[in-house]
Amino acid sequence: MSSPADDTPPSPIVRLVGVYDADSTLRGEVTYWIGARLGRAHCSLCDITHGLARERREWKVCRAGLPVRFDTYHRDDQPDAIRVALDGVVPAVVAETEAGVVILVGPETLDECAGSTDRLVTAIELAVDNAGMRWPNPQ
Repeated sequence: MSSPADDTPPSPIVRLVGVYDADSTLRGEVTYWIGARLGRAHCSLCDITHGLARERREWKVCRAGLPVRFDTYHRDDQPDAIRVALDGVVPAVVAETEAGVVILVGPETLDECAGSTDRLVTAIELAVDNAGMRWPNPQ
C-alpha cells in the first residue's frame, strides 16, 4: 500500500549549476589557463563552455535553449549548499530543486562529453530521467 507521500510528484528543477575545477581569482584563472596549455590542469566543464579565452558561442546557444537557467561557478565561489553536496568533487553539474541539490553529472561523465554541448545536454537529460526528477512546466 502506498502512502500519500508516494504519490507526490517530484520537485521541479529550479536551475542547473555547473562547477568548474578552477578558481575564480585572477591568479586562479591565469594558473588554470597556463596549466591547461601545458597539460597540467584540466576541467572538462571548461572544455564544454569555453574556448581559449571566452565562452564558446555554441555553449551560449545551448544554455539559452535549456528549460531552466544554467549558472556556473568556480570551486572557490560556489554556493554553500552546492559545495556541501559535491563534497569537493568537481567539475560537476547539479540540479537545484525546492527540495535541495541533486548531483547530475560528475567528472567522469563530463570527460566523456569530450567538449560537446550536445553530449552534455544528453547526459543531463539522462540523469534527470534516472533520478525521477522533472523539468518545470512551461509557462
